[in-house]
Amino acid sequence: MKFKRILFPMAISLLFITGFHSCKEKKEDSAVPDIAQTDVDDDGFVSIFDGKTLTDWKGDLNYWRVEDGNLVGEVTPETLLKSNTFIIWQGGQPDNFELKLEFKIAESGNSGINYRSELIDTIPNALRGYQADIDGKIRYTGQNYEEKKRATLAYRGEKVRITTQDNPDEPGSLRANVKKNCWQSREVLDTLGESDSLKTKIKSEDWNEMHLIVNGNRLQHYVNGVLMSDITDEDIINRKMKGYLGVQVHVGPPMKIAYRNIRIKNL
Repeated sequence: MKFKRILFPMAISLLFITGFHSCKEKKEDSAVPDIAQTDVDDDGFVSIFDGKTLTDWKGDLNYWRVEDGNLVGEVTPETLLKSNTFIIWQGGQPDNFELKLEFKIAESGNSGINYRSELIDTIPNALRGYQADIDGKIRYTGQNYEEKKRATLAYRGEKVRITTQDNPDEPGSLRANVKKNCWQSREVLDTLGESDSLKTKIKSEDWNEMHLIVNGNRLQHYVNGVLMSDITDEDIINRKMKGYLGVQVHVGPPMKIAYRNIRIKNL
């Protein structure tokens, strides 16, 4: 009887501990419900590129590879592009999130990070949607450019409100509302700094950190901790609230772009 009295409390304790760990595991899993990866850092970010393979990424392997722990996109004289091509994350279609990564681009390079984007059926490995622009000459890096749609939404240094164009149902109205590669239905609310001054915060042909905060209809692009563009998209006809995530190599001369430490956090 004495042995049973000791054993019974031990069994209850064991059940309590097991249940506690089970609840804890469920809570941790629920923190990133739309992302399959399990390595969560102290800030809640999940790595979506392992630095070794292209697992969960899809693109044309003539242009994309893993090299020295980096995701590398390269266009050579023998592989010049007729249209922009992407490597696209297959782990989901994020809606509200933060994304952090590091990039290094050659001076001749042109790239970008697309998000909340849709696939284009007529062009392999192509995306249409928001883009955090990146280029080697640092003319556009940090701006918000909508690939194959509304074009420039916010130049570097701008805080902008995006609105719907007049008569959006008229044929060709979307293209007609883009002039000089910029969406016309937009209001510049404030300045974040002069573009040339912000440019000095971005390192040429060296590693930089891009940090995107995408929450509701507000889209913010940071480079090396500095806010480069900030838009509130009130265009309920053309905006997208979720979609694919991918990185780009652009039509043009031979180029090379490298990405590493690609991490995402759901909001």
